[in-house]
Amino acid sequence: MNFFYHIGKYILFMRKIIKKPQKTNIFINDLFFEIEKIGINSIVIVFIISIFMGAVITLQTAYNIEQAFIPLYLVGLGTRDSMFLEFSSTIVGLILAGKVGANIASEIGTMKIREQIEALDMMGVNSESHLVFPKVLAAIITFPLLTLFSMFVGIFGGYLAVYLTNAIPVDDFIYGIHYYFIPFYITYSVIKSVIFGIIISSISAYQSYYISGGALEVGKASTKAVVYSSILILFFNVVLTQILLS
Repeated sequence: MNFFYHIGKYILFMRKIIKKPQKTNIFINDLFFEIEKIGINSIVIVFIISIFMGAVITLQTAYNIEQAFIPLYLVGLGTRDSMFLEFSSTIVGLILAGKVGANIASEIGTMKIREQIEALDMMGVNSESHLVFPKVLAAIITFPLLTLFSMFVGIFGGYLAVYLTNAIPVDDFIYGIHYYFIPFYITYSVIKSVIFGIIISSISAYQSYYISGGALEVGKASTKAVVYSSILILFFNVVLTQILLS
């Protein structure tokens, strides 16, 4: 019963979030601030993860091709499709669940225990929409861009791995990158990244919005935010794959 209680409470929480902002200019300023904090500040970690993921996928594929009849361009094809279909959306989403989710939970949780949220409510401000809606919208905007960025960096990482190690000829790798390209794979990953952005931002905010106590509870809320967001990302990854690729 506790599970269904939290589902209902989360739905009501989301209904309060998605409302027209009371002050449009303040909302726009908050939105750009969150875009910088959630998106721009995550570029470095996405770059590092993606370039090494692309390199590892390329090298593992190349070193495991032993049969002479298997064309070497499949290494590039496998790297491209792995990054497009799974790594640039799901794996990056799991990493961002730890970085972005914990940050959102700790920020709102700290405001909660300092009674700043109650002060907003007393002034007649819709605190849920004021605090959380810019974060959710910023995640919806920036997560797809980070996913596309990860795709490009991952393929570049694979190219660097091939170029530096000479695991396969560079021309074969580039040919595999271009071979039988399916544009819908990009659309599929972008759709997933939007859903993952909503999950991470809203679940993290929900976990910290209703806490009571001190700093210890903020830490617990941050941990729950990361764990629950990661579980839901994996669950919806399966669901969306079945719906979009079947």
